[in-house]
Amino acid sequence: MKDQQPLNSLRSIVQAICWSVALMGLSLMQAAEGWTPLRPGLLLEEFVFETAPFPSCHAATAVELANGELLCAFFGGTRERHPDVEIWIARKPVEGPWTAPMSIADGVQSGGDRLPTWNPVLFQPKRGALTLFYKVGPSPKEWWGMFKTSNDGGRTWGEGRKLGRGLIGPVKNKPIELENGTVVAGSSTENNGWRIHVERRESGGRWSLLDPINPEAEIGAIQPTFLTYADARIQMLCRTRSEHGYIAQSWSTDEGLTWSPLKALTLPNNNSGFDGVTLADGRQLLAYNHSTRTQPGMGHKGRGILNIAVSRDGINWEAALVLDHLDESGKQFSYPAVIQTRDGLVHVFYTWHRDRIKHVVLDPAQLNTTPMMGGQWPTEGPASLASFHQSNSTDSQTED
Repeated sequence: MKDQQPLNSLRSIVQAICWSVALMGLSLMQAAEGWTPLRPGLLLEEFVFETAPFPSCHAATAVELANGELLCAFFGGTRERHPDVEIWIARKPVEGPWTAPMSIADGVQSGGDRLPTWNPVLFQPKRGALTLFYKVGPSPKEWWGMFKTSNDGGRTWGEGRKLGRGLIGPVKNKPIELENGTVVAGSSTENNGWRIHVERRESGGRWSLLDPINPEAEIGAIQPTFLTYADARIQMLCRTRSEHGYIAQSWSTDEGLTWSPLKALTLPNNNSGFDGVTLADGRQLLAYNHSTRTQPGMGHKGRGILNIAVSRDGINWEAALVLDHLDESGKQFSYPAVIQTRDGLVHVFYTWHRDRIKHVVLDPAQLNTTPMMGGQWPTEGPASLASFHQSNSTDSQTED
C-alpha cells in the first residue's frame, strides 16, 4: 500500500496539470475574443451515461479514489419502488470517458422475493475499504440499511450485509470523517413522522445509533447533509416537508453527539433532497433547488431549477450559479451529490429528468457570487436565471 502512495500522488498531480492546461487554454481563447463568461466557474457539463439497460434512475452519489478516478453510483430500474430497481455504478478514469453502468447491488432476498433498492451512498474512509451504503425495502417507511465493501476501488464487491440494530446508514448524503477518525453519518426515518437522527462510529469502534434530534417532529425533516467549521462545529442541513418550505438546520459542538433544535435557514426547500460540501478554502457550498414546492415557474414540484450557493458561516448565503432550469411538467433536476476532489475542483452529480445522471464540474475559485438578502435569489448578474438562459442561448448559437 505504501508503494502506491507516490504513484497516486503523481496521478493527482498529472490530473491537476491537465485541468490547469485546459483552463489556461480556455482563458486565452476567451481573452483573445474579448469574451466574458456568463456563468463563471462552470467548467464542464456531461452525462454519466447516454444509454442504459434501465429506463429510470435517481439518487446519485460519488467518490474520488486514491488514483484520481471518480465513481458515481445511483439506483436504476423500471421506476422508483419497482422490484427491479438495483444499484448501478460507473467509473471515470483520470483521462477518458465514463464506463458503462454496472449493477453492484439488488434487493433479491434469500427466499427469492425481490424488493427495490434505494439511495446509495459511497464512502471512502481514510483507512479501510471503500463502502457502499444502500437501502432495501418496499418503501422508505419500511426499508432497512445494507452495506457492502470493495478492496479494489469498486471493481468488485463483497456480499451485501444488513447494518442491523436499527441502523439505516447515511440515508442520502455522504458521511463526514473527523480528524480523530470519528465518522458521523446523517440519517432519518419516515415511519413515525419525519425524524432526523445521527449514526456515529468512533475510530476503530462500532456504529452507534443516537436519539432523534426532533423527537416530536414539530419540523418534519429527513436526509441531512453536514458542513464542518474550523472551530470544530458541525452544521446539519435538512430537507423538510412541503408545509415548511425551508431548509432546516441544527448545530453540534461535540463531534456530533448532541445537536441544537431544528430551526429554519433562510434558504427555501421544495421537499427535495440536496447536498453540500465544506471546501478546502473554508467556504461552504450547497447544491439545491432554490424554490418551494408550489413556486410558479420552477417546474415539477419545484425541481425545475438547480442552484449553487456558497457561504462563509452557513447562515449568510451568496448565489453562485443556476445549473439547470426548465419549467415543464414532469421534468426535473434533483437529488444532487457534491464532492470536492484533491485538485480543488467541485463535482456535482444530479438526476436529469429521471432519465440520466448529469455531471457538472466547477472551479470554486472562479465563482462570481451575489449576496442573497433574505434568501432571495438575484434577478440580475451572473448568478441570475436570466444569465443562465442567455448563456444557453449563446451556446446554441455557437453550436449552430
